[in-house]
Amino acid sequence: MLKKLTAEFIGTAVLSLAVLLSVTVSDSVLITPILAALVLGLFVYSIGSVSGCHINPAVTLGLWSISKVSTKDAAQYIAAQGLGALAALGVVTATIGGVSLGLVAEDGSVFLAELIGTALFTFGIASVVYGKVADAASGLVIGGSLLLGITLAVMLGSGGILNPAVGLALGSTSLSYILGSIAGAMVGMLTYRHLVQQK
Repeated sequence: MLKKLTAEFIGTAVLSLAVLLSVTVSDSVLITPILAALVLGLFVYSIGSVSGCHINPAVTLGLWSISKVSTKDAAQYIAAQGLGALAALGVVTATIGGVSLGLVAEDGSVFLAELIGTALFTFGIASVVYGKVADAASGLVIGGSLLLGITLAVMLGSGGILNPAVGLALGSTSLSYILGSIAGAMVGMLTYRHLVQQK
């Protein structure tokens, strides 16, 4: 289990670091979603066989909702992911300084945007989990699903975070972002399971 938790820590730390640096030093709204998708795709291929490459508490809880991870393992994964996000925040704070995004804290439209974006993202993950995607394409499908989910969530009015650990690193720990992504992950995973288990 230590290897799995280490992989989750590293993957979440790098993803959080990439997003933090992107929003801190880039003026382009396009760079962050593309960079996040590339980082996630890379880690699907590099640590997917070790931990499953959740690197997102919402994904872990979505997989828990379809009985693909135990309650005990989910709790440990989420702890490792949270520590990874805090490590990324520590690196950015020590090198560049504080990050202030000015994201909307609590808003029903933000909750809905995060839910929809995360549902689309995890729908793609579920297709990989249920073996409907060739192994060689898993990183492309999951990274592409993240890119789609972030883009639509941003267009719908949220920050397009879709990940409570990255939200922690960004200082966006409002219920709209946290619960929206968790609910979205469960909706996406459960919907896909329903579709593939129907006869």
